[in-house]
Amino acid sequence: MRAIIPLLVSLLGLTMAFGEERQDASSVLDLSGYKLTFEDDFKTLDVSAWGPGTRWIAHTPWNGDFGDAAFADPAPDFPFTIQDGRLRIEARKGSDGKWSSGLLSSTDRSGAGFSQQYGYFEIRAKLPPGPGLWPGFWLIGNKAQGGSAEIDVLEYLGHDTAKYEATVHVWPRDGMGRNYEARYPIKVPPAALVNDFHTYGVLVDAETIVFYLDRREVARTPTPPEHKQKMFILISLAMGSGFSIDATPSPSDMFVDYVRAYAKS
Repeated sequence: MRAIIPLLVSLLGLTMAFGEERQDASSVLDLSGYKLTFEDDFKTLDVSAWGPGTRWIAHTPWNGDFGDAAFADPAPDFPFTIQDGRLRIEARKGSDGKWSSGLLSSTDRSGAGFSQQYGYFEIRAKLPPGPGLWPGFWLIGNKAQGGSAEIDVLEYLGHDTAKYEATVHVWPRDGMGRNYEARYPIKVPPAALVNDFHTYGVLVDAETIVFYLDRREVARTPTPPEHKQKMFILISLAMGSGFSIDATPSPSDMFVDYVRAYAKS
């Protein structure tokens, strides 16, 4: 996620008007040649702290939780609840002044769970308003030698409701591998992402990574060699990222309608 390593390799600003018809029909996602391989519509929730055997675990599988809110083990009423057929992820400030929140990972520490090489990955979500909030939908591949590959499909900072970022990272490991980052700020109408649900997706193949907002293309970049591996899904409501959390509303909620993945038929 943001600011783990501050190297910036490329920067591109894109503006998209909601409901606006695009003249280029190729910019609209076509999934007619794909099959559904993973879906959670959150009518129920199958999560444990570390697994095994649940669809999600509540921490990063490499035990590298991040941000200014601790990712909590799931309890009956926190940080995950089902509300109106949707997942509610809550960030809350405790009586001790410390924040807790929630993260979901589709694989556990052994690698068991859902991961997939290439395909289309999508979330439909409504983001929380407020400074200091840092929700994300991202993919990680950490099996390649020398480093880990990351795709931030959605990375949003609550103090700026007029954009989010899509980013491709390569993180070195144990002094091996390279630093790489391709970052794409996606401009949106102010508060559009907190006032309603939208879909955020990425199509990954051996040649290109293409980002979508409401299934319309907003950015693309060549696929780094490190990303040619299986990747798993993470959903997080983190806090901070170098920004103050002094004025963050407590509680703050991120709502997720569904998460899906597709592969070529």
